[in-house]
Amino acid sequence: MLYLQYVRISFRSFCQYRLNTLFVTVTQMINALLSFAAIYLLFERFGNIKGWTLGEISLCFAVTNASFAITETFSRGFDLFSQLVVSGDFDRLMLRPRSTVLQVLGSKLDFTRLSKLAVSFAVISYAVTVMDTQWNALKVLTVLLMLTSGFFVFSGMFILGATVCFWTVQGLEFINIFTDGGRELASYPLPIYQKWLARFFTFVIPFGSFNYLPLLYVTGRSSNPMYMLASLLGIAFIVPCLLVWNFGVRHYLSTGN
Repeated sequence: MLYLQYVRISFRSFCQYRLNTLFVTVTQMINALLSFAAIYLLFERFGNIKGWTLGEISLCFAVTNASFAITETFSRGFDLFSQLVVSGDFDRLMLRPRSTVLQVLGSKLDFTRLSKLAVSFAVISYAVTVMDTQWNALKVLTVLLMLTSGFFVFSGMFILGATVCFWTVQGLEFINIFTDGGRELASYPLPIYQKWLARFFTFVIPFGSFNYLPLLYVTGRSSNPMYMLASLLGIAFIVPCLLVWNFGVRHYLSTGN
């Protein structure tokens, strides 16, 4: 499979500069640890946030950041897509008899982001031990679906941000509101925000589909199995994002480089 070849080549390149890779990886890990430390200290002071305990929010934080770390690792090409447009390299990708989505995905893989994933899994383990919930196979499956759904939602946002470059050439900073900003927002259960904001990030941009709704089922706040399946809506979000991407590709006029 062509994508596996991209992964193999990128990983070999990743291993070439070991000292630089080590520094970047450690830095990413420290940043992730500091982010969780801020949440831990917040709970040391206030105890809970609107009834949500440290364990519950730790799980929410970890799932969101793990999903984002996987997205940054394997969908980084879309996040940096403006570089391909500005340099004119995307013109060459369009001449090749392969999907542009596949080629952009393979254009950049950042394995240093996996250090954030390791921290997130450690936080998930911590959350499991401190949460007052009875774990079973369905709840474990729900957490796995949350991780998968989060990856598709964040990848969809990267794709939409990349599509904008067909008309603006350079990437727009406001897209970061929905990517990096979305990660920060989705690190907490949506009900702690204003209702209009929670609804927007549930029904328009479906952060709530992998964040709040499945969390209700995992924490035992609801026994409704439909909340468990809410993650599927997040996975489906990739479909309209790809349709928008294909629309942009059809209307791309080249940068002339």
